[in-house]
Amino acid sequence: MDYSRLSASERRTAPPAIAVSAVAFALGAPEGAELGDSGDTGPAGGGAGAGATDAGEAAEGTPWLPLVRRTREPFAGVWALPGGPIPWDETLAESAERTLRATVGASPGYLEQLYAFGDVERSGRGQRLVTIAYWALYGENDLVAPADPPVEPENIAWFSADRLPELAFDHADIVEYALWRLRMKTEYAAVAHRFLGGTFTLAQLRRVHEAILGTEVDPANFRRQALAQGHLVDTGDVETGTRHRPAKLYRFRER
Repeated sequence: MDYSRLSASERRTAPPAIAVSAVAFALGAPEGAELGDSGDTGPAGGGAGAGATDAGEAAEGTPWLPLVRRTREPFAGVWALPGGPIPWDETLAESAERTLRATVGASPGYLEQLYAFGDVERSGRGQRLVTIAYWALYGENDLVAPADPPVEPENIAWFSADRLPELAFDHADIVEYALWRLRMKTEYAAVAHRFLGGTFTLAQLRRVHEAILGTEVDPANFRRQALAQGHLVDTGDVETGTRHRPAKLYRFRER
């Protein structure tokens, strides 16, 4: 539909455009990925690599997320969440997963619908735009060997969640809401293990909680509470390659 050709009265009854956006979290950027600079807000910032370093230098234990630099108006040159219009032959979840594969090169280990954002003036142009937002988690094994190279990698970069650049549309609000959901679920549900491999130590799980919640957790209290919830299964194995007494390895009990 050419929305610009509609009269004011016709626009009031025209259906809104529907799109999907995805907030994908990982603890640390993938190896070899471009790291964005929080001061890089547009073309003057010098490209996706402006101020960026090798992903191996990214701070471990910090939530990171991929952003895409827009190449057309509105907000040309500004960073935005991965997303786009929904094809007629895809479900909402399929569109979100396809978008993430095109951006990250791999499907997330966890994907959940977040919220619908539909403020009247959020599109930046005449047509009403409703975005169905998803949030996703990438574990350490999900990013080891991406199945597909990212599309237009020169316009993709990973940013620390606490050092984001200016974002297009209302995507800053979407990220803030996704972070809130992640932290809430970390406190009362078992999602933190999804950032780890199939087995992990309690210390590794505690560090994930600390990274997400942004605060230190007492090791003794965390151990007692984590085991009391009944989600963890002692594998009978211990970690290897450590100089200290090897810690027990646990796995998450799926229910």
